[in-house]
Amino acid sequence: MTLKRALKPILHQTILPRLAHLFRSLPRTEDPRVIGGIAAGVAVMGGAIWWYIVRHRLSAEEVERRRREELALGGRITDGVILDARTLSNEDSISPTPEVLVYSYSLAGLTYHCAQDVSTLRNEVLGFRIDQPVQVRYDPRNPGNSIIVSETWTGLWLRPDDMDR
Repeated sequence: MTLKRALKPILHQTILPRLAHLFRSLPRTEDPRVIGGIAAGVAVMGGAIWWYIVRHRLSAEEVERRRREELALGGRITDGVILDARTLSNEDSISPTPEVLVYSYSLAGLTYHCAQDVSTLRNEVLGFRIDQPVQVRYDPRNPGNSIIVSETWTGLWLRPDDMDR
């Protein structure tokens, strides 16, 4: 005897009649109290869903930090070069700690030009130079997603006088 055949009498003799009795005993849907209760329930559920989404949304800084960490842990490494250093307002920077590093690297015959916001990583970019060779970590599934420095990894090559820091 199959499971479907065994469950069919149980379903038709006990479960379905009880469900039908339950629905018949509910108040009529035209009753304003029922409509108000349903509306209140929908509003409470909608508010709870909205609160959950807003409460668990990551900030832009946290999303960027996680992206850098993911690339630092699992990205592939290639050689690149620093092209420029800028401020966040897109002005040239002569500061020893720029806010944005513009760099370039080549993969499979394609050249990628990227910029990384390093304003939160000031201690990691001390001593950089324009035209300095660097190591770039990139996502092999999306080679344009790359970094040259993170909290736990740096692709900047230190000069011999920087080694004593």
